[in-house]
Amino acid sequence: MKVPQIELKYGCNPNQSPARIYVNKGVLPIEVLNGKPGYINFMDALNSWQLVKELKKATGLTSAASFKHVSPAGAATAVPLSDTLKKSYLVEDIDLTPAAIAYSRARGADRMSSYGDFAAISDKVDVATATILKKSVSDGIIAPDYDPKALEILKSKKNGKYNIIKIDPDYEPINLERREIYGITFEQKRNITPLTENLLENIVTKNKNLTKEAKRDLIICMITLKYTQSNSVCFALDGQVIGVGAGQQSRIHCTRLAASKADIWYLRQHPYVLTLPFKEGVSRPDRDNLIDQYLRDDVTEAETFGWSRILKSVPKRLSAEEKTNWLSNLKNVSLGSDAFFPFSDNIDRASKSGVKYIVQPGGSIRDDIVIEACDNYNMIMAFSGTRLFHH
Repeated sequence: MKVPQIELKYGCNPNQSPARIYVNKGVLPIEVLNGKPGYINFMDALNSWQLVKELKKATGLTSAASFKHVSPAGAATAVPLSDTLKKSYLVEDIDLTPAAIAYSRARGADRMSSYGDFAAISDKVDVATATILKKSVSDGIIAPDYDPKALEILKSKKNGKYNIIKIDPDYEPINLERREIYGITFEQKRNITPLTENLLENIVTKNKNLTKEAKRDLIICMITLKYTQSNSVCFALDGQVIGVGAGQQSRIHCTRLAASKADIWYLRQHPYVLTLPFKEGVSRPDRDNLIDQYLRDDVTEAETFGWSRILKSVPKRLSAEEKTNWLSNLKNVSLGSDAFFPFSDNIDRASKSGVKYIVQPGGSIRDDIVIEACDNYNMIMAFSGTRLFHH
């Protein structure tokens, strides 16, 4: 049953009470089907829903997002999974549907950051998708509808306290949005600029061969950035996000963070990782934590002390040379930036993680230097003319 307001336990923190969400006219476009979502849950839910709704409209594909602290850890479309990715995403044993594929990809982008996520699905949640969520550590989900059996599965999660939100897919808010900071009201027009292939027409590099797949992935980058805390940079490949650098104060730190996550995403597909000898019954979070340690260069002997509890035997570590050789196969990656690149160091770092295609607004006094760097790497870069800051 839809209501005009929902009283919350507290706001961002336990000391911030009372708290509520409400509309001034009519009723909320959402229904809580299970659980008791909190302030941050609703912020993640509403931001992630906008992302997947827009992604579905732009690509025509079922879309999903995995949100944490008002930024996406991953976002994806239902591009079929390879056997390698099925194994890396721990979904080999599931008869995958488009919704399940999209969420597997979204969660698989950054499994460490997706721990305790809020999921968003553009379409009806089916049994396959609910089964994946049942096995994952997640705080809640938002979707336009749920299959009755899927809803039953999700309601059994977290001892019956899993947060399940249903949203009206036809709901559109007014074009003005407001928020208060320190008792002062801010008002602005909602960011409703459509992010389409038209924004990719101004190609400024010598190489102008922008493939159909690259256009799709660049649009995924832009839509993801639109709902990511700024500054932000996004890497995408094969219909999904593979790394997000969110909320950094400098552009190069965004790029380094997103690139390092993209590297880890690809290293997780290395045969050594896929064949790690886990003991029976090891939880998914324990697997993800160990893989993260296994791939780190700075892991200490003390950190590896507990590996024998999880692994049947301690495997050979990947050397720096082996990692470099494997990462050299990561190619045709798309990169989006929510604002212009002020220096070419971003391009240099991106090149090490297989970036071939770039979209950014342009407008820096050093645009010529950034374009020259792209030309040196034979990259294709489009100036969209559209900044995508989100705060």
